[in-house]
Amino acid sequence: MFPRHLAVGAMLAAIATSSFAQEKVINLYSARHYQTDEALYADFTKTTGIKINRIDGDDAGILARLKSEGASSPADVILLVDAARLWKAQSDGLFQPVKSKLLDERIPANLHSKEGSDGTLWFGFSTRARVIVYNKASVKPEDVDTYEALGDPKNKGKLCTRSGSHPYNVSLFGALLEHDGAAKTESILKGMVANQARQPVGGDTDQIKAVGSGECGVAISNSYYVARLMRSTKPEDVALMEKVGIVWPNQKSYGAHVNIAGGGVAKHAPHKAEAVQFLEYLASDSAQRYFAEGNNEWPAVKSVKTENPALVKMGPFKAEVINIGAVGANQQKVLQMLDRVGYK
Repeated sequence: MFPRHLAVGAMLAAIATSSFAQEKVINLYSARHYQTDEALYADFTKTTGIKINRIDGDDAGILARLKSEGASSPADVILLVDAARLWKAQSDGLFQPVKSKLLDERIPANLHSKEGSDGTLWFGFSTRARVIVYNKASVKPEDVDTYEALGDPKNKGKLCTRSGSHPYNVSLFGALLEHDGAAKTESILKGMVANQARQPVGGDTDQIKAVGSGECGVAISNSYYVARLMRSTKPEDVALMEKVGIVWPNQKSYGAHVNIAGGGVAKHAPHKAEAVQFLEYLASDSAQRYFAEGNNEWPAVKSVKTENPALVKMGPFKAEVINIGAVGANQQKVLQMLDRVGYK
């Protein structure tokens, strides 16, 4: 016989397990690390009664964990940042197809994986643009008003970026591959290497600060980093943004590159119905506003308008219209180009 304390412990564990089994729940594996998402998740639980068990990590860690867990993974929903990472998860077979009339109607077709006969693997729920920032004192905006201009000899010694192989840049260059073709894209990347003011280092905020300090004349940044600094009341941030100008690239051609944060239902989700319900919630007006107000992203749902003061101040812009899945699929070709041109 078991000792009495072990028997009681086993009984309590069985009761807890039984209660948990009856509870509506989803297991969320999320690479989104924004504090403002807490309110988003709390609202979902309040609205639906479905509890969220979260596993947080960076994109690479989330993907590695899912692959190691295999068919025994408890994950129901996977949220990732950037089309390159979503495509990687898709190519690793980590999603299962979803059929949802609501999602198909509310999420634009170019912001989700190409739909198959069994459904769609992942959807974009918020968007961010890759903008060009420049030093107002040393650079004319008309000299840096396209991504292609960043590789032009007239900008030699002025360019700063984060690592060329970072997913944000890989996706941008994957979009250029769609717009400009392979030969021209590789030529642009070669020119960008020649124009670097220093070796790639740091994140997008570091690039903006380097432009403000005059270390660089021009840099690339995701729009929400710019908006975050614009909304800051810290004196140093206010002073920085007085020195930095913002360009919406390629407004006379295909438009600014737009990327996504998105997600889908995990391949072996034990709570698929609840997982789909969560994805549909992310496409609701209230959730879309959380993305915009909380993390300075644009809603993916076109009918939802943001009152975020920084996004409003940045103004309307022409965005590219290409399938974001194709951009993600270009990443291997882009990485090979980066190696050939020596873009670190």
